[in-house]
Amino acid sequence: MTVTLVLVVAMAVLFSCGVYLLLERSLTRMLLGFLLLGNALNLLLLVMSGAAGKPPIGKSAEGITDPLPQAFALTAIVITFAVSAFLLALIHRSWKLSRADEVEVDEADAAIGRQRDGSGDEDVVDEDPEIDTDPEAAQQEENAR
Repeated sequence: MTVTLVLVVAMAVLFSCGVYLLLERSLTRMLLGFLLLGNALNLLLLVMSGAAGKPPIGKSAEGITDPLPQAFALTAIVITFAVSAFLLALIHRSWKLSRADEVEVDEADAAIGRQRDGSGDEDVVDEDPEIDTDPEAAQQEENAR
């Protein structure tokens, strides 16, 4: 295995672990997932920049390294740091207010999602027992209004 292949495999592992952690309900795990994605992005920029060359200081322009990917990597590091600090502040504020690190399910959003899913499909079964699924009762209620 070459160094580039090792970096590609490491980048793929970081991307997959970062996406997995971002899909969790814990805010701390989301922050860790975001940090892993930021590091994977930096590895992507490093791999895509090509082979190492001469420094861009000298008399000839042959074989010098392109400084643009390095500038992109520095920019990505700064942006990742700033967003991580913001997310950490949000996590701290959430912990101070509710003493919980979990993102709760918003019932109003879930109900809207179920209504949107059910509007186009007749095969969708509503899992909420509180909602009356009898079409005649719904029609009578609609006529009463």
